[in-house]
Amino acid sequence: MELIQFIELDLTGAILLILIGFVGGMVSGFIGSGGAFVLTPAMMTLGAPGIVAVASNICHKFPKALVGAIKRHKYGQVDVKLGLVMGVFAELGMLYGKHVMTGIKDRFGAVGTDLYVSAIFVVVLAIVGSFVYRDYRKLKSHPHGEEHRLTRLAKWVQSVHIPGTMIYFPGAKAKISFLFVAPMGFATGMLASTIAVGGFIGVPAMIYIFGVPALMASATELVIAFVMGLGGTIFYGLEGMVDLRLAMLILLGSLFGIQLGAIGTTYVKDYQVKLTMAVIMLTVLFSRLFYIPGYLSKLKLIEPLPETTVKTLKVAGDGVLALALLLGAITVLTALLRGIAEHRRQHEVLSENQGIAQ
Repeated sequence: MELIQFIELDLTGAILLILIGFVGGMVSGFIGSGGAFVLTPAMMTLGAPGIVAVASNICHKFPKALVGAIKRHKYGQVDVKLGLVMGVFAELGMLYGKHVMTGIKDRFGAVGTDLYVSAIFVVVLAIVGSFVYRDYRKLKSHPHGEEHRLTRLAKWVQSVHIPGTMIYFPGAKAKISFLFVAPMGFATGMLASTIAVGGFIGVPAMIYIFGVPALMASATELVIAFVMGLGGTIFYGLEGMVDLRLAMLILLGSLFGIQLGAIGTTYVKDYQVKLTMAVIMLTVLFSRLFYIPGYLSKLKLIEPLPETTVKTLKVAGDGVLALALLLGAITVLTALLRGIAEHRRQHEVLSENQGIAQ
């Protein structure tokens, strides 16, 4: 069994982590996601083993999720009951996923977890990124959006009555058997334990399977994220996989960045947010692809690659990830600056009109 070593961290590294957290926070606030699909690969790029990056990211996320859930609950956007029920089963998925990760680490070492996390990222981001891009195309064609409508699947799920299992969920405005909720919660936790992003399953499940409006689904996901994040931090912490330095530095940067990102959304259209999300996801996907041959080579699952080739692929992966972070930062800041400029113009016009009226 290989002993996992935390990365060395000097002042430069600490500042870099805060900046990464800041950019990740901006992206998170702008697209309404936890941003872990950017932060986990960023930690790995800095040298953190996959399992440490995931565990530390889970640790950094759950305090933010709690704050966000409380804030959005005040606006009546959270279905607490659904969040807690899914959270309980997500915790079970988190525990199982943690065993899978530690099993891979014990058998194949840190490189094994790097390969596992990277491969899951590539598959998940390809699927989710494609769906988000499809949503962007739809929203661009219908910029005013559509009313919330139940899918055929959601109507069927709400129509199924299984005695002794039915629970009324305010978000769906219907009774749903927890036998439908349980597997979705478990899958959410399982994915979160692997790449620190469970919302890719939880939010779509609530919208398309349970019939919860998108706004409420994204808010309820914060409850799930808090419950499974707290448990996941404990589970991974007991294994010695949580690097509190990484978690706290990333959290410090993201707390500031998320505010700018959230403000930026007030100045752009929904389809622009979707486009940003799709572009960043697909860019991160390609960055992870460059690392996979090196991991396969180190594990001797393919013919060993020359060290120069592995280094070249890593540089390419680092560059593409940096591009993803840069794209996110530029998009958010551009939206923010344009919004501020537009606000000033409107204020000047209003002042001029008032002056003429007087």
